[in-house]
Formats: sequence, structure tokens, C-alpha cells
Amino acid sequence: MPNRIEIKTAALPLKATGTLVVYVAEGAAPTGGAAEVWKATGLDWQKVSAAAGFKGKQGQVIDLLAPAGVAADRLLLLGSGKAGQGDSLSAWTDRGGSLAGKLAAVKATKVAVLLDDPEATPERIGELAAGLRLRHYKFDRYKPAKSDDNGDSTLTVTLHVDGRSAVDKAIADRQATAEGTLLARDLIHLPPNVLGTLEFAAEAAKLAELGVEIEQLDEKAMRKLGMNALLGVAQGSVRPPRLVIMRWNGGKAKEQPIAFIGKGVVFDSGGISLKPGLGMEDMKGDMGGAAAVTGLMQALASRKAKVNAIGVIGLVENMPSGTAYRPGDILTAMSGTTIEIVNTDAEGRLVLADALWYTQDRFKPKFMINLATLTGAIGVALGSDHAGLFSNNDDLSAKLLAAGLATGEKLWRLPMGAAYDKQIDSRFADIKNSGGRPAGSITAAQFLARFVNDVPWAHLDIAAVALASPSSETNTAWASGFGVALLDRLVRDNYEAK
Repeated sequence: MPNRIEIKTAALPLKATGTLVVYVAEGAAPTGGAAEVWKATGLDWQKVSAAAGFKGKQGQVIDLLAPAGVAADRLLLLGSGKAGQGDSLSAWTDRGGSLAGKLAAVKATKVAVLLDDPEATPERIGELAAGLRLRHYKFDRYKPAKSDDNGDSTLTVTLHVDGRSAVDKAIADRQATAEGTLLARDLIHLPPNVLGTLEFAAEAAKLAELGVEIEQLDEKAMRKLGMNALLGVAQGSVRPPRLVIMRWNGGKAKEQPIAFIGKGVVFDSGGISLKPGLGMEDMKGDMGGAAAVTGLMQALASRKAKVNAIGVIGLVENMPSGTAYRPGDILTAMSGTTIEIVNTDAEGRLVLADALWYTQDRFKPKFMINLATLTGAIGVALGSDHAGLFSNNDDLSAKLLAAGLATGEKLWRLPMGAAYDKQIDSRFADIKNSGGRPAGSITAAQFLARFVNDVPWAHLDIAAVALASPSSETNTAWASGFGVALLDRLVRDNYEAK
């Protein structure tokens, strides 16, 4: 598989060498330009498709080497499913991912794709290109190249289209979001000895090159603000905590911003309430929420989104040591709320408590959305097909659910209420940091709700979808980068100046 991918466009008519890709709808013979290509081969469509068991379903392929009458060295006919059923944008993203998988299987390096179907609008082609880029991703910087790899070669994919100018614009716009997703994946994949709190903060600071304003609060500044919940988590590690604020000012000067907050526990051992050793290595990904927020801010800045957006990430490491916080400790958050610690492995909500309070107090946003790999319980409840959504606002929830369906990063809203809130009542403090196993994801959300005041707010528990989720058409890596495309779509559809 080539290490890099280049996606470009060319106008029709088609002139292709290398590998040529055409699409065929389910239950139909090739049409349009694909029909002309097939005619040139001199082959009988009915005989070949029957022999190959090809019906045009999504993912099916006919692979012809050195076809007669065609300049290309290889002809791939890919099933596109039933005509008219590719209306959703996410279906076209999946189509691009499926294409990338087929190209990797045949080790193609120079590819031409014919897209003269009337359904292939610029926006949909942009999604197909994004799917290509997302599926091509792999994290292998710590592995030597295999002898059968194509070394430093580049996979060049040329999309032959009508209306090339509009398509190029759509591809560039959508690639900005795809690159944000890939940044999130990279951050999650980096080993914890490489990506600590300071290193993560430095990665976020690189967004200044795109015009994002960067501010960092160190331990002294957070201590002065009273962020003792976040600092309590950090005190067991030699790695210093950081709160990183990223500001993208793409809207009007005095326009109220929107805000995104991410949990950034760069490694979570569980602290004194130590996790089991089996699978602990995965806790390098406990900063998946912060990774998604950083990727989102890169996407918004890269495509010059017409919105004012704030990204806040709380970066800590949760370690057991002689200075670590303990079960039984009582911490006072920035809000003044006292918190009894009953489990030091319920640490992410403590980081978010101070980050949420700081964000609503300083920036007065239209809404706040936090992302966190917060609870294992969310995977028990929803598996890895949906992330958990908790919110104090029906309108914001509806917009998030719609964005999830549009992007394939799906959400499911779970209940909140006074009955669940009682589970985090404490005998010795205002609240305790865990309500136990029953409704564990819900009580975690109830905890966070104490720190948002009346600001419209949503909490996305992405623990089961951000890490070790099953392979999909657009991702075969361990980390998915979940949340970047979802929140970028939310902004595009609802909050960006037109």
C-alpha cells in the first residue's frame, strides 16, 4: 500500500492508464461512460457478470487485467448499489472508503475513476474523496516497511468529472474535515511516552499557523483560578497539567462563540484505584475527547469557517504515587462545589468539571459540547455503533442527532433526571465523583451537569466509538477520530454564517 495519497480531478472525456474504475448500479448493465468502456472490451456483459456473480451491490467488484480495447492496465467495475439509494452523504463517504480498500487490495498506484453519474454531485464527490483519504490512513511510524510495500510511493487517484471547478471546491472543503479527523487519530495513536501533557499542548499550539489563537494555563494559573478538581487528578504524575484554549474567530467581531471541551487524560492508570493490567495499554487513548476537539479546531480553521469557536482541552495524567489523590479526599472545584472522591478512576469528570465551568464563566458561549472517553458503561449500553448523548437542551440534541446521521458518527440520547442525580449525593461533600455501577454513564453526565449553569450543553460519551471500534468502510485503524466530522457538520448546518 503506498504511503501517501494524492486526489485530483480531470475533466471528461476519460483518458486513463494504470487502473481504471467505473461504477455499475445494482441490477443494471454499465451506463454512460462505463458503457462505452465496457463496449471497448468486446466482452459479453451478461456472461461476465453471471460468471463473476456480480449484481452491482455495494462492495462487489469485477477485476479485469489488461482488457482488450482499453488503454488502462486494469479495469475495476465496482457495484454502487441500487440507483437512488446513495442519497445520504455518508453513503458516498463509505463508497470512497470501499474504493480505497479495493485499490489497496490490488496494490494500485495510478488510478482513474469515472464519475459521470447524474447522482455524483460536487458535494457527494467531495464525500467520496474524503472516504478515500480516511480509509487510506494507517499509523505505522513505529513499524519498519514490509518488503512487499511500495515504499515511499504515492497513490494517485484522478476523479474524472463534469463541473470540475465546483468539484475541486467541494473536495478541498471536505478534505479539511478529513484531515482534522486524521489529526485526532494520530494524537490518539501516539504512545504515552511520546505524547504527554506538554507534548499534546505543543501539538495544539501548531494550530496558530492556521490563525487559531492559542492560550495555555499552567498549574500556577489554574491554582489561582481554583481548579482543584482538575489539579487533583494531575497531582500524582510528574507531568504537569495544562489547560489549552484554542480560539477561531471566523465570525463577526462580537458574535457569541460556540464552545467545545475535551477530556485530555494522556494516560489513565486509574490512580490509587488502579485499573486491571489487562488492556491498560489502551488508556493512552483516554484523551480521545481532547483529540477530537483539536481536530475540529484544525478543520474549522483550515476551511475558514464563518463562526467564532472556542476549543478547551484539559490535559493531565492520572498516576498512582505518593502524591496522588486518594479515595476519601474532598476536592473543591472552580465553581466552589465540593467533591468527595470515592474512586480515583472516575477522573475524567473532574477534569471536565473545571474546564466546563471555566468555559461558561469566561466565554459565555451559545452552547457547550464536551467530548470524553468517559465510561466503560456506555459500551455496555450502546455497543460501538452509537456514542452516548446527554443534554439539558432538546434543540441542541436534535441538531446533534441529525449531524450524526448525516456523517455516520451516530448518537443515541439517554435520559437524565433527579432520580439519577441522587446517586451522586455525598454524605461528606456536595457530591461524590461516582454513583457506582448502576446507570454509570448517566450518573457521570449528572455530575457534569452541575458545572454548566444554564448554558445549553451536551455531553458526548465516546468511549466505545473512539477507541478499538470495529473496522468500517472509512477506517481500519484502532482509533476512529470520532467527533470531528460530526461537530463540523453541526457547525456547517446550523451555526455558520452563509
